[in-house]
Amino acid sequence: MPELTVDGPSVGHSEEAMPTMSFLDHLEELRRRIIYCIIAVAVGFFLCWSYAESIFGLMQRPIMEALKRNGMAEKLVYLSPTEPFNLYLKIGALAGVFVSSPFILYQVWLFISPGLYRRERRYVVPFMASTIALFAGGGIFGYKLVYPAALDFLIGYGKQFQPMITIGEYTDLFLTVILGLGVVFELPILVFFLSLMGVVTAGWMWRNIRYSILVIFIIAAILTPTTDILNMCIFAAPMVGLYILSIGIAWLMHPAQRRKRDERKNK
Repeated sequence: MPELTVDGPSVGHSEEAMPTMSFLDHLEELRRRIIYCIIAVAVGFFLCWSYAESIFGLMQRPIMEALKRNGMAEKLVYLSPTEPFNLYLKIGALAGVFVSSPFILYQVWLFISPGLYRRERRYVVPFMASTIALFAGGGIFGYKLVYPAALDFLIGYGKQFQPMITIGEYTDLFLTVILGLGVVFELPILVFFLSLMGVVTAGWMWRNIRYSILVIFIIAAILTPTTDILNMCIFAAPMVGLYILSIGIAWLMHPAQRRKRDERKNK
């Protein structure tokens, strides 16, 4: 911790003192942020509830196009009278989380920012922008490329049968692929925080790149709804690229590198 004098920081120290909080203060701050996030999600849910049918229309477009290309009836079914209502509830809730995600991310940042130096708090805007952009990029990548290719393979493979695809099963499959890819694309953000705290280094990530690629392909095999190698590679390719990008982020944000940059600036 930097040493302070009456006139300010002592000579030779480039960092200002960080505010300290007790354990109970941390718990109270966490409780407050969670309450704010719950309120934001509730507001987002009520805003998105009336658009749930339109949102599901976008969600089912890939399966409709796949059925059309294979000359099959473009219709999903449900097995329970309550299933459509429950489906729209789920869609409204998920859409509410997505709409309120900028506010939620800002609350996360407000919770962790007291543990950062003042110069590190300027990362709030890049943090929020990159988190939303990466998640949206992963979802769009899945919606435009991965999911249609997987549906074409699956529908074409069972072309000799009459499909009875329920809205619940289709929604679960859609969310698994799209949200799964969105979360996977957040890898650079995870590495950003781990390297900021000194947990991982660029050297360690580079030395273990072979094992990391193996893990990436295992995750891709779990997420992809098909068993063919092509779709698994489509899943894995951007993940490998993000891992390489994360190595650069780890090098930039590790405390050792930041100290070296500060020393060069102070010379």
